Amino acid sequence: MDLCHVPATREKGWYLALMAPNVKGPNYAWLDPSRLYCHPQGLQDCVADLLQPFQGDAIDMVAGIDAMGFILGAAAAATLRKGFLAIRKAGHLCVQTEAQPYTDYSGRQKLMELRTDAVSPGLRVLLVDQWVETGGTMRAAIELVERLGGVVAGVAAICMENSEGGRWIQERYKCSHCVPPRLQPRFDQHQ
Repeated sequence: MDLCHVPATREKGWYLALMAPNVKGPNYAWLDPSRLYCHPQGLQDCVADLLQPFQGDAIDMVAGIDAMGFILGAAAAATLRKGFLAIRKAGHLCVQTEAQPYTDYSGRQKLMELRTDAVSPGLRVLLVDQWVETGGTMRAAIELVERLGGVVAGVAAICMENSEGGRWIQERYKCSHCVPPRLQPRFDQHQ
């Protein structure tokens, strides 16, 4: 892995090639973006591409989803000069929370929590996660924000797969992802 090499021509999504394929089996995601996060220009370009569709939009706060969404979410919040809210898996927050059950990409039932004092009615929140595969995790985050009176200003992820859940989100919310249309079928088929 060359963390210094930057291509002379940087098209949207050039940094996707930095991701590493799964070598550990079916209990893990099929791609690991953590190497992309190690590349300074790759991370900057990824965040810029995610935020480009939201230029000029009213965004009050950025929320990242536990755990890898914390990386992109915090980077997006810093770029936008907005606060960052961590939406956590259950059991990690020692304050009053609102909870939402969901099924993750592996089919496991989980519980997500959001601190109740962070979202006020009308607060416009950009939700960020690393990946939207089945849409269950993102949909739980959306439900938590909206239950507390917040407004989902948008949804951003490196990839939004063309799954039933992914389509549900894209039909209802302004979305941004980094996968060029010509590569989307490969990502949807996990190739």
